[in-house]
Amino acid sequence: MLNALVAYAAEEGAAEHNPLIPAWYDIIWSAVCFVVILFVFVKVALPKMQVMLDQRAAAIEGNIAKADEAQRKAEAALEEYTAQLAAARKEAGEIRDAAREDGKKIVAEAKDTASVEANRLTAAAHSQIEAERQTALVSLRSEVGTLALDLAGGVIGETLSDDAKAQAVVDRFLADLEASEKAAQ
Repeated sequence: MLNALVAYAAEEGAAEHNPLIPAWYDIIWSAVCFVVILFVFVKVALPKMQVMLDQRAAAIEGNIAKADEAQRKAEAALEEYTAQLAAARKEAGEIRDAAREDGKKIVAEAKDTASVEANRLTAAAHSQIEAERQTALVSLRSEVGTLALDLAGGVIGETLSDDAKAQAVVDRFLADLEASEKAAQ
């Protein structure tokens, strides 16, 4: 039958055939193929594509939900970090203030200790000076007494050998000298 159609089309188309307009059997067969392909596409390919697009939309929505959740967690972590940072700064300030106070206390204690030590050293130095003064005074008295007696003996021309009497004269002279020195001050 196909051969007959082809032969008929060849006889009829040879006389008046326009190359831009297809033959009627080409249009029918093309329409039948188009309908079959359309049917297969609508029944097989389109549902599979719809399922794939639904899965993709669900995955995208799931990823958006995950991204929103991650963003909320990041914001919460940032707030927590900011709170911890503020607490750490506050604690560091308190530690700094406590260290300053401790430093002031240590400096004050060191000053007090140094003052007490300086007073102790000054008192010890005064005691030592007083002891040395007394020693020098005793030594001077005996030497001044001896020198005064020798000098007086040289002036008088006699030796003064009575030590008790000579010592009393020297002591009286030195006491008068000290009294006049204290009155001058």
